[in-house]
Amino acid sequence: MNEQRLNQRALDNLPNEVIKPAYNRAAIATGIVHLGIGAFHRAHQAWFTEQRIAAGEHDWGIVGASLRSGGVRDQLAPQDGLYSVVEQSNGETKVQVVGAVRDVLVGPEDPQQLLAAMAQESVRIVSLTITEKGYCHDPASGNLNLQHPDIIHDLQNPQSPKSALGYIVGALALRKARGLPGFTVLSCDNLPSNGKLLGRVLAQYAEQVDRELAQWIADNTTTPATMVDRIVPATTDADRDAVEHRLGVRDEAAVITEPFAQWVVEDNFLHGRPDWDKAGAMFVDDVEIYELIKLRLLNGSHSLLAYSGYLAGCETVADVMAQPAFKKLVQYFMQQEVVPSIAVPPTFDIAAYQAQLIHRFENRALHHRTWQIAMDGSQKIPQRWLGTLRYQLKNSGPIEAISFALANWLRYVSTVDEQGNSIEVSDPLAQKLKMIWDTHKPAGNAALVTAFLGFAPVFGDDLQHSERLQKSITQWLEKLDAAGTLACAQQIHPEAVTLT
Repeated sequence: MNEQRLNQRALDNLPNEVIKPAYNRAAIATGIVHLGIGAFHRAHQAWFTEQRIAAGEHDWGIVGASLRSGGVRDQLAPQDGLYSVVEQSNGETKVQVVGAVRDVLVGPEDPQQLLAAMAQESVRIVSLTITEKGYCHDPASGNLNLQHPDIIHDLQNPQSPKSALGYIVGALALRKARGLPGFTVLSCDNLPSNGKLLGRVLAQYAEQVDRELAQWIADNTTTPATMVDRIVPATTDADRDAVEHRLGVRDEAAVITEPFAQWVVEDNFLHGRPDWDKAGAMFVDDVEIYELIKLRLLNGSHSLLAYSGYLAGCETVADVMAQPAFKKLVQYFMQQEVVPSIAVPPTFDIAAYQAQLIHRFENRALHHRTWQIAMDGSQKIPQRWLGTLRYQLKNSGPIEAISFALANWLRYVSTVDEQGNSIEVSDPLAQKLKMIWDTHKPAGNAALVTAFLGFAPVFGDDLQHSERLQKSITQWLEKLDAAGTLACAQQIHPEAVTLT
C-alpha cells in the first residue's frame, strides 16, 4: 500500500484530469451539519454542495457526523476531509476530489461536541442520511416508536443522545436557550413524504421532552421534502486500489458511483440554502410525485432484483440483469404493475425514465451488491412495494411480479438460500421474521403466508384480509420450493415492451 494519503498537500500533485478544489478551504464557514456521513451523502449532497462552494458560495461547508462508529472519521481525518468521487460507466471514468467536508464528528465518542456543532450560529441546515430505521418510527403507521431503545435512552439521557431525533431536539434546545434561530432539517433518505415524516416524529419526540420547546421547534424549523437518486455501491478494497493507481495516492474514503445524479427538493428553507439548482438539483413546490416515481420504480425494482437475484446466486445487480428472465421480469414489473399505480405528470416521460433505469441497472462498472440492497427489507418494503400492491388489489390489477418479489423476500429472511447456505440477514426485525418462518413453515406455505401478512409492522392491518394476495404468494412459494428462483422468473410471461 502507498503510504502517501490523499490530503491537502497532495492536491497539487494529482493528475491533471482529476477535478480538485481550487478554493481556499480554510476560508469556508460551516453552514451544514450532516448526520450519517456515509458513502451516499459523500457522492450526492456533499458532491452537489461542492459545486456551489467552488462557484463562490463559501458559507456552506459541511461538518459530518456519524451516530454509530468512527469508521468514516478515521478514513477522512488523515486526509484533511478530502475524498474522491469516482463516476464509472461502461468504459469511462471521471474523478473529482471533494473538499466540502470540513470535519467529521462521532456522536457516541463525544455527544456534547456534536450538539455544540449543531448549535453554532452559522449552521442553517441539519441534513440526514440515516436510513429508514434511523427515524425510530413504525413504518406501517409513520409515527414515532416510543418503545424504540434509542428513544427510551434519549428521553432519559438528553445530554448524551443516541438517535438523530435526540441530537436535533437537543441542539434546538441549546439554540433556543441562547436566543439563536432554529434551522432547516433536511431528510435525504428514501422515505415517502420524508419531510412530513421527519416533521411528525420530530414533533412527537419534542412533545415528550417539553411542550414549550416543542412549540418553539414547530415555529423555528422546517422539514422540506426531498427525493434523492444516485446509485452508490459499497466501496471495496479493490476499488480503493484502483483509485490509488489513478491518483497516485491512497484514498481510504473514495466513493464509487454512476454519472447520473438527481435531487428534487421542496423549496422551504428557513435561513437560506446553497443554490443547488445551479449544480443540477431541482427546486419544486411538491416533491411527492417525483419521490413516488423513484421509490416505486427504481427502489421497488432494485429490491425485486436484490431478493430474487441473491437467491439465484447473483452477486451484483448487473449480474441479475445479465439473466434475460430477470431483465424481462423487471420490465414487466415496472410497466404492468408499477406505472398504473402512479399519476404521472403529463410533462414527465415515464417510458424514457424506465429505459434509463434499465440502462443504469446494467452498468457493469458498478458492483452494486444484491446483499447490500437487500438490507433492512422490513423498513423498505412498505414504501417500495406495498403502495403499488394496494393499488393493484383495489383495482383488480396484476400482482404476479410483486407476489413473486414478496415470496422471494420471505425465503430470504428465512436465513437459508436455495443451496442450503446461510444468509446474513441485516434487518432490525430479522429475529422476529426468522421466528415467523420457523414457527409456521412446518405447517405449509399457506400458513406461512397468513402469518407474515398478519405481521403489522410490515404489512399493516389490511393485507392479511386479501385472499387473492395470500393465494398468489403461496403459489409462488410452492413453485420456488420446487424449481428455484431463476426457473420461476422464467415462468412469468411479461406483457412488456423492451426498454432500450
